[in-house]
Amino acid sequence: MSSLQVLVVDDEPAIRQIIAANLTRAGHSVALAGGGHEALKRLMKGDVDVALCDLNMPDLTGIDVIRQARSMGVETTFILMTAYSSVDTAIEAMKLGAFDYMIKPVRSEELLQRLLQIGELRGLKGENDALRKLVVGSGDDLCPSASPAMRAVDRLVGKVAPTDSTVLITGESGTGKGVVARRIHQQSQRAAQPFIPVNCGAIPENLIESEFFGHTKGAFTGADKARKGLFLEADRGTIFLDEIGELPLGLQVKLLHVLEAKEIRPLGSEQVRKVDVRIVAATNRDLRTMAAEGRFREDLYFRLSGFHIHVPSLRERPDDLPALVRFLLQRGASRFGLTPAPQPDAEAEDILVNHDWPGNVRELENVLHRAMILAEDGRITVADLPPQLTPVVAAAPAAGVPGLAPPLIDGPLRDQVRHFENSLILRAIEDSGGDRRLAAQRLGIGLSSLYRKLEEFANSPPTIAP
Repeated sequence: MSSLQVLVVDDEPAIRQIIAANLTRAGHSVALAGGGHEALKRLMKGDVDVALCDLNMPDLTGIDVIRQARSMGVETTFILMTAYSSVDTAIEAMKLGAFDYMIKPVRSEELLQRLLQIGELRGLKGENDALRKLVVGSGDDLCPSASPAMRAVDRLVGKVAPTDSTVLITGESGTGKGVVARRIHQQSQRAAQPFIPVNCGAIPENLIESEFFGHTKGAFTGADKARKGLFLEADRGTIFLDEIGELPLGLQVKLLHVLEAKEIRPLGSEQVRKVDVRIVAATNRDLRTMAAEGRFREDLYFRLSGFHIHVPSLRERPDDLPALVRFLLQRGASRFGLTPAPQPDAEAEDILVNHDWPGNVRELENVLHRAMILAEDGRITVADLPPQLTPVVAAAPAAGVPGLAPPLIDGPLRDQVRHFENSLILRAIEDSGGDRRLAAQRLGIGLSSLYRKLEEFANSPPTIAP
């Protein structure tokens, strides 16, 4: 059962204490109020999930408490406690928004059942709110992998997902660490519960604690209403802390406490809240080195890295590139409403699958999206790819022919042949008005071969003595 923050309101101390003890044993956080005015003061903080309120009290009735709380914008769920003679009044209170009423003396089992129902309803509402705010990926994030490196990642995901183990995912920017985190959640026993991704580097440092753990109304300047916090949003589910290496040291201490005690305390609240959250973290930084240098807490690093998954770069899994290109094109076509999905011609595909992709999958997907927009008649050509993927190599000017091939000079035959070949390619490009496809056709070679020769000459020019 989800832990709730419950306020017990009754003018009889013995009743308050008995109910509080039963709720605390069941795992709920409990606050007490001896009357209506005291209850309203506590409710104004905005962090109470359920108020169990007596109907008849000396200062205010339960109906008065509900009416004033609603007028102040308090969204707490109310359960009224009443005697038999007051049932009609309790029903009237339900018309004002009370969830239910219970006959005194309140039976513990019945109360816990009501709280279970409320927790389930609040959980559904929280999940719906989160889904409206977040695009929680589905199976369309999965691309079949042919490389041994990614098959090893798949095996680790399959092993750790059914457990509740904390997971640390590492890898270069753009490798798909977020996709791996979501797969862990989807294959876990928490799959039906919220998955809340958080970019730790995108939240201003002065707001991180409030974003993580929530706050009460008036906890700080500008806190005009209570906020639940991301850990409570993720209760019973998974929270994905991306870029965990950017988390300030002060928050690292509090995150360690959450891992160890499974509880949080919202800013401005005296009450701790139990949370049942699985933590999956990711980073492109070397946390071990950061810990050794005092820039990341060593104890937190060891807690996070109990199960480590490293996502390889595209350079480490070239076998996946052809299938990944097709997969990303198909997914992009669905997003852009293109039918059928544009496809690269042979030359463009050759460049795509042989590029190093320093930005990994994210860079590849961005390049393909651009190419799909520019493509004509459903065909992606080299002209649709960005210039950095298709470099032009400059050469020394030719003697007697300005801007063209260099003269023949002394040197090994192999180097002279490469030098002369490059000059012919450059001349063909110039004669074709800069159209490299036409130049390749005139030379009788494929466009990919032309680019490869230019790149080879740029990266390893021949050594020729003047």
